[in-house]
Amino acid sequence: MSSSEKILVIDDESDIRRIIADALEDEGFEVETAEDGESGLQVLAAGNVALAYVDINLPGIDGFGILQAVVEQKLPTDIIIITGKATVANAIEATKRGAYDYVTKPFDLDTVTAAAKRVMSGRKLTRRAAAEHQDTAPDSDGGIAARTKLVGRSPAMQEIYKIIGRIAASPATLLIQGESGTGKEIIAQTVHAYSERCDGPFVAVNCSAIPADLLESEMFGHERGAFTGATERHAGKFEQAGGGTLFLDEICDMPQALQAKLLRVLQEREFCRVGGRELLPADCRIIAATNKTMEKEVAAGRFREDLYFRLKVVVVELPPLRERREDIPLLVDFFVSRMKAEGGVEVEGVSKEAMALLLSHDWPGNVRELENILLRAAALTPNRILAASDIPLGPSGRSGVDTISAGMPMADLLALKVAEYLRGFGDSFPGDLYERTLSMVEKPLIETVLEHTGGNQLKAADILGINRNTLRKKITDHGISLPGPRSND
Repeated sequence: MSSSEKILVIDDESDIRRIIADALEDEGFEVETAEDGESGLQVLAAGNVALAYVDINLPGIDGFGILQAVVEQKLPTDIIIITGKATVANAIEATKRGAYDYVTKPFDLDTVTAAAKRVMSGRKLTRRAAAEHQDTAPDSDGGIAARTKLVGRSPAMQEIYKIIGRIAASPATLLIQGESGTGKEIIAQTVHAYSERCDGPFVAVNCSAIPADLLESEMFGHERGAFTGATERHAGKFEQAGGGTLFLDEICDMPQALQAKLLRVLQEREFCRVGGRELLPADCRIIAATNKTMEKEVAAGRFREDLYFRLKVVVVELPPLRERREDIPLLVDFFVSRMKAEGGVEVEGVSKEAMALLLSHDWPGNVRELENILLRAAALTPNRILAASDIPLGPSGRSGVDTISAGMPMADLLALKVAEYLRGFGDSFPGDLYERTLSMVEKPLIETVLEHTGGNQLKAADILGINRNTLRKKITDHGISLPGPRSND
């Protein structure tokens, strides 16, 4: 190891300085230490420091202050932040401001030394990448972390926080993949909150909830008289998201004809309203999400390959809850606190037995299922502490929420869906809700019957009580993919 490549440890706790220094020296690194920010900056300014481990809480100049100084002075030093609190704000802010990485107390010394080896072995590449990021990172988030709902300290979530910190300031298109209920929209909201567009609107579109024949109008807007029922000009989601972020949820359910138009907008950064000729700027960042495997959708011909490559500039793979069980207690505390704040429940927490039950469940519905389970338990129990008997998880491992939904009258289910649909429009209510609702019901009805018949359209038409030609037209209008023949197994 060259003497010109040394490591600096800045921490006001002497034991921490000694432990880290000893571990790094055992690996053959030259190490220097400093007990506060001022003396640490003096060492950094003298040069020859390749890597610095910096405690976030220091007397005088804190860890972020040192990081900012390194960025502003363009010092050739990579920074690893040491923090005692593995919060979302610390995690994202550290990487957003240009830190190479961060470690949390109590830390594993193997993790500390492994990070040092990565820095030293890829010194030139790492320094260049860090400099590129630092040139574009904003100075402060203005307390944005308080406005996000991300919960989790598991290694998988910590990696996601790092990705958010690195790409938030970038205009790059983001693709979020994960199972239903994992929190894809919350990730999108967090990226928006930490971006330079945070003061602009965050507009979400669920591509599977809006009928295919109306989705284009919702996306791009329409001019008066563009089609029957278009009595006035309507601003689409691209216009509404101007200066902000447009979140396209369930992007794989977008009809292929609209996929081609979206691809053009992403390429040209401009669009026209339906029935119009005026070119409007597409001044918004695109974040897309799906609960499907996009490679499979492309291979099956259901999703355009060129659009896929346009969307996957940066990809976030959101882990299912069963793969980050250590976050369940934190999520439980979060949901209980929120229920108390919103009023109506007196629950203070869960018992050890109830927590053990929650930790053992596989959570096919992920975080959303956990929230629903806690909401139902809190609403029905007279206890302040939820017991295992209050948690509606049956022997099969399926949640009681499914049973309630299965027994709910169709009219009630439809009412819930329409109410959810209206909330998605905010104050901009649609003027054709009747037709939209019929279409919203019609598509899953036809898909379910076709699935039941194995794609046999004649049998499906008989079950539905409609003409076969009518069924074919509706399949085309809704962009329904026909299932394969049913197996005899």
